Amino acid sequence: MNTLESFKELGISEFIIKALEKKGFEEPTPIQKLTIPKLMEGKIDLIGQAQTGTGKTAAFGIPLIEKIEGGDRVVKALILTPTRELAIQVSEELNSLKGKKKLSIFPVYGGASMENQFSKLRHGVDIVVGTPGRVIDHLNRGTLDLSEIDFFVLDEADEMLDMGFIEDVEEILKKTSPEKQMLFFSATMPTRILSLAKKYMRNYEVLKVKEQQLTTDLTEQIYFEVEESDKFEALCRIIDIEKDFYGLIFCRTKVDVDNVSTHLSERGYSSEALHGDISQYQRERILKKFKNKNINILVATDVAARGIDITELTHVINYALPQNPESYVHRIGRTGRAGKEGTAITFVTPSEYRKLIFIKKYAKTEIRKEKIPEIEEVINTKKERIKDDITSIIENKDFKEYLKISEELLELGSPEDIIASLIKYTLKDELDEKSYSQIKPVSVVNKSGKTRLFVALGRSADMTPKKIVNYIKDESGVSDRLIKDVKVFENFSFLTVPFEEAEIILEVFRKKKRGRKPIVEVAKEKKQ
Repeated sequence: MNTLESFKELGISEFIIKALEKKGFEEPTPIQKLTIPKLMEGKIDLIGQAQTGTGKTAAFGIPLIEKIEGGDRVVKALILTPTRELAIQVSEELNSLKGKKKLSIFPVYGGASMENQFSKLRHGVDIVVGTPGRVIDHLNRGTLDLSEIDFFVLDEADEMLDMGFIEDVEEILKKTSPEKQMLFFSATMPTRILSLAKKYMRNYEVLKVKEQQLTTDLTEQIYFEVEESDKFEALCRIIDIEKDFYGLIFCRTKVDVDNVSTHLSERGYSSEALHGDISQYQRERILKKFKNKNINILVATDVAARGIDITELTHVINYALPQNPESYVHRIGRTGRAGKEGTAITFVTPSEYRKLIFIKKYAKTEIRKEKIPEIEEVINTKKERIKDDITSIIENKDFKEYLKISEELLELGSPEDIIASLIKYTLKDELDEKSYSQIKPVSVVNKSGKTRLFVALGRSADMTPKKIVNYIKDESGVSDRLIKDVKVFENFSFLTVPFEEAEIILEVFRKKKRGRKPIVEVAKEKKQ
């Protein structure tokens, strides 16, 4: 039976089934199985609890697309997200799910052109995906009318709470239709979110997916520090130094996938690209080639790689870090299958190191730092491989059909010259060091290995050095023994911690703000 039949059993229309097929979805995730039928059958309000990366967008997006009829220039649904990145991501996902249905889906968020958003909203949008601040801006200017919406979706509700947006959410809710259907989605369910549900929802139901254990047991995990401009060169060296590379390379965008795959092909590697713009026919053809090992490299986006089930991958390479720990674990879990060990390699630029620390902490996994292979090391590895392959042919006497031409060639010069010429003829410039570019050394950790932090609390908040240390320790779990050189001023303080502990502290305080800025930030030199 076609695995997409399980989607059809949820009551989904054929046009969405085709969109799901194109995207490579094969069967519903647990949260989709719970949510889609409930939303399709009636107007009950729902709270869906599931981890990030479990298909929540499609869980609410598919019913919205099914039930909303566009074209009357009235906003029918509002989806609130905590960040602009998520607003863009949700909007793109919904647009890819709608198939040929004529629905206008548009993201509004801070930092983008107001004029462009005015124009789009004026011409009519069916589904608005937005951040609270920008939605309120439009409501205050009279450029967004939510009085007739049928659906209100709060995505990543716990993040909204942590980032201090709940009051904004309440302000927006007051401007919406009282007859709307409400949907809250959250990885956790804090009391404040449940209170919000009780206040604004009618009879609601909580749908909870059991939390999955993040596991990476059979995968060796390493990372390389590299500048963005040197990632491709580093990738080539990694592929070349492995004897039998057979791997998936994950990129963040479709453009990146195309660029990396094209450049690999231009260098002579056997590579194909897989992303959302690839037709179902092309997708099946590419996957067949990859499973049969007619190609050994597949470059893909996270969405396009869904449903790929291959047990013999030697490598997964994170050309760019994913957005969350769940996606990281899901990516690298494609190696280490069927009892076979695999290697997961992650490229980390200086600006991405904080995200790596976050992934390590929450996925409870160790990712070892390694050095990118030097050009000489790659060339020497290739030479050893050539000698091993030729030795194997000699031992197996697998060359009889070439003996006559061998005798003729030996008349042209010395055996050394003939062998060298044959290797050159076969490998062309493969052993030429000039085939590789230099990679600039980079470190994501400062030279001292320590970070000076600025804390937006001082004597005016009744802080002393001891109180600052205890506050940071209690909030972040970082040992007080590692918090050094504390200086407390009237309105702020400074302290120094080892680099890795600093990243943990910064991640914890990213959501704890005083005004519009986090309470703890990396100190700027001018302030010291």
